[in-house]
Amino acid sequence: MRVLAACSLGGAGHLRPLAPFLDEARRGGGETLVVGPPALRGLVRATGHSFVAGGEPSEDQVRPIREQLPVLPPDEAAVLGTRELFGRLAATAMLPAMERAVRDWHPDVILRDPCEYASLVVAARLGVPHAQVAIGLAEGTWESIEPAAAALEAHRAGLADELRRSPYLTRFPAALDPSPFPWTKRYREPTPKPQAALPDWWADASAPLVYVTFGTVLGHMSFAQEVYRTAIDAVAGLDARVLVTTGHGFDATRLREVPGNVHVETWVDQADVLGEAALVVCHGGSGTAYGALAAGVPLVVVPVFADQPANATAVARSGAGIEVRAGPAPRQRHSATGQDALRIRRAIETVLADGSYRESAQSVAAEMAATPGIGPLLEKLR
Repeated sequence: MRVLAACSLGGAGHLRPLAPFLDEARRGGGETLVVGPPALRGLVRATGHSFVAGGEPSEDQVRPIREQLPVLPPDEAAVLGTRELFGRLAATAMLPAMERAVRDWHPDVILRDPCEYASLVVAARLGVPHAQVAIGLAEGTWESIEPAAAALEAHRAGLADELRRSPYLTRFPAALDPSPFPWTKRYREPTPKPQAALPDWWADASAPLVYVTFGTVLGHMSFAQEVYRTAIDAVAGLDARVLVTTGHGFDATRLREVPGNVHVETWVDQADVLGEAALVVCHGGSGTAYGALAAGVPLVVVPVFADQPANATAVARSGAGIEVRAGPAPRQRHSATGQDALRIRRAIETVLADGSYRESAQSVAAEMAATPGIGPLLEKLR
């Protein structure tokens, strides 16, 4: 079986949901290929799968669309991207390379990051089976189709409705993520196993472990330092071991005067942390939030941008954590500030003290663990 994965410039959070399908195909003797922007080359190579680079939008193409995104500071729009942006640019940036790859390589199925629309156009044009692999909540993905519909319909009449009817694969539990897609299949990712115990970074090895992470994208943003600083202020002196990871986009040495109970690292394998964590404090990115829930670890979610507020609300409604919405910042973007540290601290103390949050997280974990594995889904898509 040949599986082609189409990924947008969304970074690791867009590639990681596709990787288990590629791994499963290869374990079954199949072949795999990822098509995406050049910036993804290193991330894809790290997974061991083959990569073909497509085009990237030019600044002249991005600028007029960026100006229509009032919720994002201009210097961050290129980092975050939007489904609408990639929908409008499907025919210019990624489409030529995507069509060449599909015609030359002849995949049996195309698995799409929902933000990557060129693969949809090509799959419809050439009659290749395709499916979306969720990177966020289904409702948000469904709603994103309408702004992209005009660009899709320019390639093929009815393509937007075809997208709505296409298979939608998600690892997110139904209790938190009801889906409007009529062909929705939920699956269980392979459970990553810890590779190593965490080093002895703290004086009190018996204290509960609180893991603080805001993903891989935040570090590239202009307000990253204030978010990290606020989180560190919130946990200063807490009766807990606190691990803060910043991602490779941020220079951790900028975080001076770190309290004794806090250790800062650029990156630590999440599986190594979740096996020990009593609580995760995060921005509500899907990879972190649902990774924690799959491990039965409760959360304190401080949403910053994109779909994070929706994820935070879903977590809070499930009883598996607390949402702390930071005060509004310029241009409607929400960013944690010093005044929010106390509210974050109180939320952390509440979740650590009240066992019902962990019980709810473990209930969600049980639901996720009960869903089918990936292998049968791949066969149904052929």
